[in-house]
Amino acid sequence: MRPTRPADRTNINQEIRARQVRTIDPEGRQLGILPIEQALAAAAEFGLDLVEVSPNADPPVCKIMDYGRYRYEQTKKKQEAKKKQASFRVKEIKVRPKTGPHDLEVKTGRIREFLAKKDKVKVTVMFRGREISLTQMGMDLLQKIAASLEDVAAVEQAPKFDNRTLFMVLTPK
Repeated sequence: MRPTRPADRTNINQEIRARQVRTIDPEGRQLGILPIEQALAAAAEFGLDLVEVSPNADPPVCKIMDYGRYRYEQTKKKQEAKKKQASFRVKEIKVRPKTGPHDLEVKTGRIREFLAKKDKVKVTVMFRGREISLTQMGMDLLQKIAASLEDVAAVEQAPKFDNRTLFMVLTPK
């Protein structure tokens, strides 16, 4: 039984299993569809590797190149893509329906800090016991928070009831 290989692994030289391959030389010119032996001989002639760049094509596309340099360039591309990826986290602030005005100011300040760091914020109103009858109070509280933060935040998800909690999601503008 053959050992399993990672899916992102590239076949080179004798690892290529196709009988015929579309071959490209180091300058980028097509040499045409060649039997694998001929393509390997051409790669040896250049003193480079035969690298399978598009294994799912019919026939597979192979390029004659330096495999070490190819791997280096691939890792560089991955790192660049990772840098450009937008990264954000979802922070959560919990309040109760009877949270006092000063506590609310403090929590709103924390939300502003999170939004300044480009994080999303989930504001949750938790109801305990008989507080469940105060759902309208919780809705008003969330709308008050959204109104006080409208200069820096947009409501991504409107207030929504889930079990014994009421929540909304804010995103930075």
